[in-house]
Amino acid sequence: MTFQIQISAFENNATIPERFAFGKPGEDSPFAISNNISPAISWSGAPSAAKSFAICLVDPDVPSVGDDVNQADRSVSKDLPRVEFFHWVLADIPASVTALPEGAGSSSVVPRGKPLGQTKWGITGRNSYTDWFAGDADMEGVYAGYDGPCPPWNDELVHRYHFEIFALDVESLGLSGDFDALAMRAAMEGHVLAKATHTGTYTMNKNLR
Repeated sequence: MTFQIQISAFENNATIPERFAFGKPGEDSPFAISNNISPAISWSGAPSAAKSFAICLVDPDVPSVGDDVNQADRSVSKDLPRVEFFHWVLADIPASVTALPEGAGSSSVVPRGKPLGQTKWGITGRNSYTDWFAGDADMEGVYAGYDGPCPPWNDELVHRYHFEIFALDVESLGLSGDFDALAMRAAMEGHVLAKATHTGTYTMNKNLR
């Protein structure tokens, strides 16, 4: 059987429902806080040699330059080079686990971030909201666990969100403390038996919805 990931709340390459997003368009403004709930995820067909799993949620479509981001008199060109933004980093998921329930990674927006470290489902790392909110007096902090989509509301590009799961040949990647997705990728090098991806899309640009 092929290694597969399932997210029943939205089909592969379909729009992510707002309840799984960090931000959504407001009634009288371009931005409002959304529910920020992590979707239920399950997987099947893992190699028999798998000893653990890891999850990474990455948006590869984030503007490489932020000068025009969320500026009312401008738009972020769809032709602007893009970089990665990581929304969820979860390592050392036991081999006996084949599903995460809705809300396992987050049930709301938590100003200043959710804590790093061991959870019921594995060990969670730092996501990219840590860098995004640096210097913000109300939101600055270390963001761990799941924090969902919140692309610029003036972006001409609909963003893609890749939910990636990795079947690994080790029980633990040896990660602890303040690690991020790049550290997890480095630790997984040479240990990935299989990978599966489920992609969703999301935009806060009212002209693209």
